[in-house]
Amino acid sequence: MKNKQYTTQPLNKAIKVALITSLMSFSTSSMAAPLIEGLGGESGFGELALFQNDDSSSNLLNLNFTANFFGSEYNQFYINNNGNITFDSPVSGFTPEPFPASTNPMIAPFWADVDTRGGNSDNLSNNVYVAAPNVDTTIITWNDVGYYSGHTDLTNNFQLVLRDRSDDTGTNGDFDIEFRYDRLEWTTGDASNGAGGFGGTPAQAGFDAGDNTNAFTLPGSFTNEVLELQNQTNVSGGENGLWVFAIRGGNVPGETSENPILPVIVDDSYTFEFDVDLNETVFIDPEVAIGYDYAITSNTSPLIASVILPAGFGDDEYELWLWNGTEFEFSADLNAGSEFDFTTATPAGVDRFRILGIEAGLNVDPTDPLAFVTGLTFASPGTVSMSQTPIVFNTDPASSVPEPAPFALILVGLTAIFWRRRKAL
Repeated sequence: MKNKQYTTQPLNKAIKVALITSLMSFSTSSMAAPLIEGLGGESGFGELALFQNDDSSSNLLNLNFTANFFGSEYNQFYINNNGNITFDSPVSGFTPEPFPASTNPMIAPFWADVDTRGGNSDNLSNNVYVAAPNVDTTIITWNDVGYYSGHTDLTNNFQLVLRDRSDDTGTNGDFDIEFRYDRLEWTTGDASNGAGGFGGTPAQAGFDAGDNTNAFTLPGSFTNEVLELQNQTNVSGGENGLWVFAIRGGNVPGETSENPILPVIVDDSYTFEFDVDLNETVFIDPEVAIGYDYAITSNTSPLIASVILPAGFGDDEYELWLWNGTEFEFSADLNAGSEFDFTTATPAGVDRFRILGIEAGLNVDPTDPLAFVTGLTFASPGTVSMSQTPIVFNTDPASSVPEPAPFALILVGLTAIFWRRRKAL
């Protein structure tokens, strides 16, 4: 019988600050984000955080800085064997619960039934480590960990990195959450109704405020698709498997236009998946040049109810194009900062639309993650699944900016004709 009571391991040590930044190196992995190494200890990942165990937690550890997480400040935390950390108390739960799950704030790169008892006790793999390479960074590594009960035929290799950003922003408590997935091979332990590392209740990734309201869940959670986190990123130009979330003023991405939700970058499109409440405005940001397309990608996703476009782009006037069933056609001129309500004409909301009119002469940088922050509301609560494909105006044939597959290259000489005719692309 699986023991559901947590036990605290007697590793009575706080994280030691070791200024070894210059010694950091990275493993080589062509498929996913490399883990940060050179952190000391025999493994290169720092100190052992937990003895090999099932469902145990560390003692209360010191964080090198103050983290403002959903309005509460923390400078201590617990490492839980099952792929997460918590701030108020240790957690032994091995089957993930959908966020928001409890009153205990949690950050979970991969909440699932980790079991590190398999293999040799003197093996440096199948262990959990902790390190503080400098006063601004704390790193927890789940190194080649197996799944319950004692299985090591499949292993997962991932990290949680917390980075103090208060010096950059000037606001105490601002920090980044960084997930690094080097290799993910299993999703579920036996006691979560899994078999062979799959099935049952698969892993969840994300973070939870512990207020039964605010949370953020990564795409693929509770399905086998959670393994795809190692093959995706939300960082422009970042390696697959790297996910970064900026926590500013205690707010998570999406709550303000200064800190929007960044997309998952898949091929030449930008995809989003997040939960919304009715009438909640969420700010998301693709990287665009002269326009972009929004499209709902799931039959169960809420439809788009309204849009607010940003100011500061030339004359701040845009064109809205709507889908007529076969192609986009011009619908209306929009002004920056004014909310356009789709439900006036379409009460259920729309599943796609196009925005044009970003002036090419502004040279909007398509690699800037804050290039074009847009506010959206949705016609109903639920989990939003959507994509956003930038329409790139490429003036340099040798440019490395990718051209979206659905669109032909727009040549400079055709610009005037394009805007005057308002012809669907």
